[in-house]
Amino acid sequence: MIVRNRETLLSHGLKAGRRVLLDLIEHALASVDPYTAAKRLVQRTNHVLAVGSLRYDLRELGSLYFLGAGKASFPIARALEEVLNDRLAGGVVIVKRGQGGRLQRIQKLEAGHPLPDAEGLRGAQAVLDVADEAGPGDLVFTAITGGSSALLPFPADGISLDDKRDVTALLLNSGAVIQEINAVRKHLSQIKGGRLALRIHPAELINLTVSDVIGDGTMLDCITGNTVPDTSTFHDAIRTLKMYHLWERVPDSVRRHLAAARPDEETPKDFGDIQVHTFLLATNADACLAAKDRAEALGFNAMILSTMIEGESREAGILHAGIAREIQAHNRPIKPPCVIISGGETTVTITGDPGTGGPNQECILGFATKIGGSSRIVGVSIDTDGTDGPTDVAGGIADGLSLDRAAACNVDVYESLRRHDAYPVLQALGDAVYTGPTGTNVMNLRLILITE
Repeated sequence: MIVRNRETLLSHGLKAGRRVLLDLIEHALASVDPYTAAKRLVQRTNHVLAVGSLRYDLRELGSLYFLGAGKASFPIARALEEVLNDRLAGGVVIVKRGQGGRLQRIQKLEAGHPLPDAEGLRGAQAVLDVADEAGPGDLVFTAITGGSSALLPFPADGISLDDKRDVTALLLNSGAVIQEINAVRKHLSQIKGGRLALRIHPAELINLTVSDVIGDGTMLDCITGNTVPDTSTFHDAIRTLKMYHLWERVPDSVRRHLAAARPDEETPKDFGDIQVHTFLLATNADACLAAKDRAEALGFNAMILSTMIEGESREAGILHAGIAREIQAHNRPIKPPCVIISGGETTVTITGDPGTGGPNQECILGFATKIGGSSRIVGVSIDTDGTDGPTDVAGGIADGLSLDRAAACNVDVYESLRRHDAYPVLQALGDAVYTGPTGTNVMNLRLILITE
């Protein structure tokens, strides 16, 4: 079971509906397992290595390496070790601290997330060392997945790691979307924005990645930004900081670096004749489709609202509650019993001194505030990587009884939302969803059940 606290979640509330949603979570997360997807894509038969439609004669290839960073990079590394076995010359993978598992031929390092730390900096140097070792005739597999921006820090000259941490913290609390955040981070780095691919050249490069960005394959430079051409500019980075009123708050070194940047210092927009092949192993749409298929197999009507939900998390929860209530009252846009599904990536704009929580926890509490009293509505919102914000939970579950249960526990849901303090509420109600690190990362998944 992926959901570790299933019994607790099913011990109260609308139990039958909760059971259905937990079943859907299990199937959705299993469908976007990067290990399984990598083993399907990369196969070795005697001396022939197949990667999708690509074919390589291992007798003619030089050395094979693996470089990875991110929350979904470890299972890809494990799959590649098993497939390539003795032909793998080595490599490095950097994972979030606490992510378990062992590798034989690839060095596994743990680093800080969501804020970069010294271990990540050392890991980035190890990645660059391997990249520099690869040469003509060699083949380098990379798995740069969600979370790599923090796990693979290598600041530009004149910018310290502490400066990079300060900028990251400001951006994460600003309400900026990931494309805007990454535009800044890529232009404060020596390894992001396609620069890692330049270091790997003249070796051939194969990207195996998992999409944690809205639009999936349309924004590759936000998904695997170290190893594809960059579409953002120094101007975009400056504009983002000014748009969110951060320009005067970031360290002086950051302002100097961005303002003084020359055209020849811009990130590469085209790789020319550099050989780079990119494969998406799993996407948010895959998870949503798997949940839909499973719901229909269980006898429910099902629809995917969108895989591109953005905006403030609490408001997204309220919006989803409004749709659920419309279905309950008027059988539209779909007839109960039904499951509505959505994906995407919502954000939280932090003001004042925040409590503890994350986007999915705020989303489900916002949802709970608008379905109180209903015996027909249950919802769940999780981050598919298993860690919502800076917490140890994936998200939360709520139903029409949640507000009454909170009142009985003397918990003020509305005040907790105002203070961005969702985590203690879900803990008190026994409604936090624990999965631990899932090994995948395809943004958020929301499931809402409306019974007859």
